[in-house]
Amino acid sequence: QVQLVESGGGLVQAGGSLRLSCAASGDTSSGYVMGWFRQAPGKEREFVAAITWRGDRRYYSNSLKGRFTISMENAKNMVSLQMNSLTPEDTAIYYCAAKGSILAVTTRSYDYWGQGTQVTVSS
Repeated sequence: QVQLVESGGGLVQAGGSLRLSCAASGDTSSGYVMGWFRQAPGKEREFVAAITWRGDRRYYSNSLKGRFTISMENAKNMVSLQMNSLTPEDTAIYYCAAKGSILAVTTRSYDYWGQGTQVTVSS
C-alpha cells in the first residue's frame, strides 16, 4: 500500500505558474507509476500526466502537453507537476495517483489516490 499527499495548490492569476507536489509513503519499493488527474466542477476527472517511478517515461494529455511538466524526485519519493501559462480553464482539484508498472491514462487503472489539492486560476 502507498499513501499520497498533495501540496502546492492555491490561487493564481491567469498566465501564472504553480508547482504541485505529491509525497508518497508506505511501500514505495515496488516502483509505481505516478499520475496526475484533475476534476473541474461538474466535470469528470481527467488525465493530466503520468511518469514511471524511475522517471524514464512520461506521458501527457495532448491538450496540456507543452504547458505542464511532470517529474520524479526519487530521493524524496515525490512526484511534481509544474504548470505554466495557466488559464481559468485549468481551475480544478488536482489529484495524485499511483498504480502498477504500466503507464495508463484512465482513472480506473489507478489503485491509490491522494485527497487532492485545489487550483484556482483567476482571469
